[in-house]
Amino acid sequence: MLMSSQDYRESLRAFNPTVFVRGQRVESVADEPLLMAGINAVGVTYDYARSPTHRPLACATQETSGKVVNRFLHINSSTDDLLHKLEYTRLVCQETGCAMRYLSMDGFNAVYQSSALVDQAEGTEYHARFLEYLHQSQDADLTVGIAMTDAKGDRSLRPHQQPNPDSYLHVIERRTDGIVISGTKAIVTAAPYVHHLLVLPGRNMVQEDTDFAVACAVPIDTPGLTIVARPAGRPGESGALFSARYGQTTGLCHFDKVFVPWKHVFLCGEWMHVDHLTKSYATHHRHTCIGARAGFGDLLIGAGALMIEANGLSMTGNANLRDTMVELIKVVEGFYACGVAASVYGTEESAGNTMPEPVYANIGKLLLANQIYDMHRLAHTVSGGLIVTLPLPEDDHNPETGPNLALVLQGRPDVPYERRASVARFIEDITATDAGGWMSVISLHGGGSPEAMKSEIHRRYPIPERRKLVERLIDRGVASESFNRSTAQQPGQCCDTGCTKE
Repeated sequence: MLMSSQDYRESLRAFNPTVFVRGQRVESVADEPLLMAGINAVGVTYDYARSPTHRPLACATQETSGKVVNRFLHINSSTDDLLHKLEYTRLVCQETGCAMRYLSMDGFNAVYQSSALVDQAEGTEYHARFLEYLHQSQDADLTVGIAMTDAKGDRSLRPHQQPNPDSYLHVIERRTDGIVISGTKAIVTAAPYVHHLLVLPGRNMVQEDTDFAVACAVPIDTPGLTIVARPAGRPGESGALFSARYGQTTGLCHFDKVFVPWKHVFLCGEWMHVDHLTKSYATHHRHTCIGARAGFGDLLIGAGALMIEANGLSMTGNANLRDTMVELIKVVEGFYACGVAASVYGTEESAGNTMPEPVYANIGKLLLANQIYDMHRLAHTVSGGLIVTLPLPEDDHNPETGPNLALVLQGRPDVPYERRASVARFIEDITATDAGGWMSVISLHGGGSPEAMKSEIHRRYPIPERRKLVERLIDRGVASESFNRSTAQQPGQCCDTGCTKE
């Protein structure tokens, strides 16, 4: 069943989660004005799947069931799937800024391949459990949030060393019918208005962290789960031309003795496999983030072009504006090209799904993380100071000030003041308000910090091959018996110190 946005909103009424926003208990998530912009954004992913225009990208055929499902719940089985995922994410974020639901797909793909690996190594039955859960989620057309980042406590200590063990989510009891978990997951995107949470470990672990090595699915209104969330977007603000309609929230999710039946448990204690799961999710998600921020970049490019026009200027007649716009285009299409490369060079995993090429995926995410601030700066450069000095809409409607503002703040004679003001407020909304700051921070830290991406690029990139290439070309050390080429392996490729061949 493919739901519409209205169906999705109504489906939220079947759940009664414990949610607090601005210190107040939310009685009905589906009707809460402070969350409506987030529900609207997720709703677009439902309507696009039912639209004849968007359906070819918005839907996919799930190989394990043969059913047509929303792409944001699909297991990618080819490089074409990865390209379509990237294109669709960009398309949705051109409309919404950030659609959030793509996290479901990234988490599903990571657990799909990781559960198969654990089964093969440990003789468990996690993959079959997850496959059943996957099909049920696809059939119901759910939105599943990803609860991965822990509160972390003292970051110099491992999970089992924390003075407060609830800094990390962990298993406190194993029963014949399931497990009981407690702890805190922070930065859970869209938490109040998802149907389920997919709980994943947020870092690599050692044997002493066994109780913290857990992955499972939890309905959003499970007893013991409390969500403390922020408003989505800028609800009710007159100048919020975009973010009053589309926005997102994050929630801190506290689990207090939450029961999870075994059928929804996909990892429990196999600490040695956590690193594979977290890195797999990171690669899938960073690849997706590239499409998301490219969609946001398209909004900046379009708004910048409109602002130049409304100011009475042109890119053909003003080389500085042309060059600035080209720089913005270069940034956006530059990191998006890395996403395309990661798709084209994707590899089939042993579980049968296709993984984005990790070096390109991490480079693309690292570029956008660092350059999101450049994107804002470039949009500001071509727009001028009006975007933050323009009076508010209430002043436009004030009979004592409105007519004069329309006269003195018009740019080109053929562009009405109302249009110029709307474009200026649009750019202010997505770049120079708390909504704009929000977009910057989630671009920088979403999917892991830049340091995590640098570490993964270094670990994955074939530096030894490049070294050998140059050694061969300059013929240095080739004939020397004292030069042991096998000791030149790159530290971090398979362990912290590097490897030597026997």
